[in-house]
Amino acid sequence: MKLKPASRALKILSLIILSSLLSGCIEWFRIYQTYLQLNEFDRYFSVAVKQDFTLHFNQPRITSNDFINLTKLYPSENLPTPNNGRQWRYWFCKVNAQQEIIHPEIKFFTDLRFNQENQLHDWSFSSLFLQIAPAQFLEVSLRSLAGAEISEEKQQLKAKTILTPTISAELPLKSEVLRHFGEPISIEDNADHEVYRYFFKLLTTRIEKGYEGNALNEIKLSFDKKNQRLFNMAGNFAGLKIAIDYRNFLAPNTTEHSAKLTTSSNASD
Repeated sequence: MKLKPASRALKILSLIILSSLLSGCIEWFRIYQTYLQLNEFDRYFSVAVKQDFTLHFNQPRITSNDFINLTKLYPSENLPTPNNGRQWRYWFCKVNAQQEIIHPEIKFFTDLRFNQENQLHDWSFSSLFLQIAPAQFLEVSLRSLAGAEISEEKQQLKAKTILTPTISAELPLKSEVLRHFGEPISIEDNADHEVYRYFFKLLTTRIEKGYEGNALNEIKLSFDKKNQRLFNMAGNFAGLKIAIDYRNFLAPNTTEHSAKLTTSSNASD
């Protein structure tokens, strides 16, 4: 007998819960719960932008143990908070090809704040990170993850751009990015765009054995040769793959949107 949509969805959810419990990957179930919350973004999340960018979880699910189990990386700093929770700060410092810290130091951080129940309720990104992931684009990219394809094996979410909301905003100029990030490790020259490659290393005293490579984070920034603006940011952060083509979020009447490159699919790989 053919299952009704509601029954089919309940059966799928039951299988997910059962497989999570049997495989010991309960953290993926809590991440899946958070993923479902993205469908009602304004109900379950809020965004605050000052010098940094903070995503607030109104009904938190992910725990600090979940984060460690997924990334195998421990924070640079682990401090108590006034509400008897913890604040984890991950510092990422620019390094050369030999993974040596470049001086003067260029570094950014991301903060994870956990409540008394050890649940993640705030996730912040420093002002330097916002130079390559501007707040408006960062928020709309998070909203676009509603309905995204989730892959546990690849540890990534792939947004469906057909459902993506659009904004009117300016893309970062290459000159401004270079002013904050300095010269790259290498530059890939293409017909209509350049890809600047950077290495940032997590400053931490503890990494689980076998996952040392997760501490090195590669960032690829793609700049349009014509307008000299950043249009794509791709990287590998703590073993998690991130790729954002900012032009997908621009309203149709935006200049940068009309100049969208035909090679964008290659730039975001």
